[in-house]
Amino acid sequence: MSHRRRPALRLAVAAALLLAASGGLAACSSSSSTPAPSPTPSASSSAGVVAPIIVAVSDVDGATVEVPLGNALVLTSDTEPLADWTAEVSDPSVLRFEPGSSSGSAQFNPGFEALATGSTEVTMSNSSTGTTVTFTVDVTS
Repeated sequence: MSHRRRPALRLAVAAALLLAASGGLAACSSSSSTPAPSPTPSASSSAGVVAPIIVAVSDVDGATVEVPLGNALVLTSDTEPLADWTAEVSDPSVLRFEPGSSSGSAQFNPGFEALATGSTEVTMSNSSTGTTVTFTVDVTS
């Protein structure tokens, strides 16, 4: 895998964090009996940059998330430690996981890069809280 794609995913994650920090994202809540809403791309702040698909971890469990080829899926959480998520992707040729991390006062959300069209199941686990979520990602052209 070329390291050229990593900066694009990191840029998408950074853009999502900036939007969240500036109040660009509203907090979402849903009951366990309500299906997760369809995610929508966030607004792009500069031409040529593809906005990531942003979904709350609390909304993704049991859901199917559609991500356009070449785009990124970024997960957010107000309650779960973001750097403590790991993921198993059933088909790594379709989707690549980028773990969350912390660097000083900055936190980077965990995310996924859509590599090829197809469908894959993802299981994520948080080592701090014991939370596990399973969802499907459909990468579309």
